[in-house]
Amino acid sequence: MQFAIVPVTPFQQNCTIFWCDQTQKAAIVDPGGDFDKIKAKIDELNVTVEKVLLTHAHIDHAGATKDVAQHYNVEIEGPHKEDTFWIDLIPMQKERFGFSHAEHFEPTRFLDQGDTVTVGNETLEVYFCPGHTPGHVIFFSRDAKLAQVGDVLFRGSIGRTDFPRGDHAQLISSIRENLFPLGDDVRFIPGHGPMSTFGEERRTNPFVGDAAR
Repeated sequence: MQFAIVPVTPFQQNCTIFWCDQTQKAAIVDPGGDFDKIKAKIDELNVTVEKVLLTHAHIDHAGATKDVAQHYNVEIEGPHKEDTFWIDLIPMQKERFGFSHAEHFEPTRFLDQGDTVTVGNETLEVYFCPGHTPGHVIFFSRDAKLAQVGDVLFRGSIGRTDFPRGDHAQLISSIRENLFPLGDDVRFIPGHGPMSTFGEERRTNPFVGDAAR
């Protein structure tokens, strides 16, 4: 499993491209905006897009979903069905945050704990991690020891829970019960900012590390 990170939107959201070495088939995770920038990276990598994956439906993660899915004629997998209300609020989010273009979309498949998604010959495990949004999921490659966690966990921080239907206690539980057990050596790509490992966050994160229990 290979990956490339493409920061998009004024929020510098980490849109991530996963692709399979054997097949050169790819998934675009969280295409929040700047479709031209995403397309340029796909062209540079010379991979074939086969799906869009979504961790959650905040506009900086999902704003260009319809554009990407239509351009590549691919399906949309994720997030969890509890984020439907955020998808329905895409037009309101566009106005509130000043996005010039974003459209409502319909996921082909909602995801839940225990599901898997494929990228070429690679398999990603799905973990339901609500708290930042009620329908947030994360994607984990067990073979690569690599996760894309959206806005659940960051290097030295955690996701915001002051948006509608956010839940701080639920977020902490998602991190400790679903993410940290995957292994200290797992690298993760957050929704914003630099990568880290679950072990590093257990040791040093002031919000959810072992010392904060």
